[in-house]
Amino acid sequence: MNRTAEKGSIGLFDMDSKFMKILLVLTSVFLIFVGPTYVSYILAEVLNLNYFAAVIVGFILFLSGLLLMYFLIKKKIIA
Repeated sequence: MNRTAEKGSIGLFDMDSKFMKILLVLTSVFLIFVGPTYVSYILAEVLNLNYFAAVIVGFILFLSGLLLMYFLIKKKIIA
């Protein structure tokens, strides 16, 4: 049995892959820093969405970034 089959990872979602690790870290950083700032601004000012709705969407993106970062730390992908 090979290493990926033992850990339960298959295909693109192989957590041992450097590409996947980098992609997940960049995604979490994007969600933490860009989500609450630029995405909220684009939703409120450019797309004319209600300001409070844009802030709530930004907060949800921030929380999802923190949860992803917690997952990465827990799985020891980020040391």
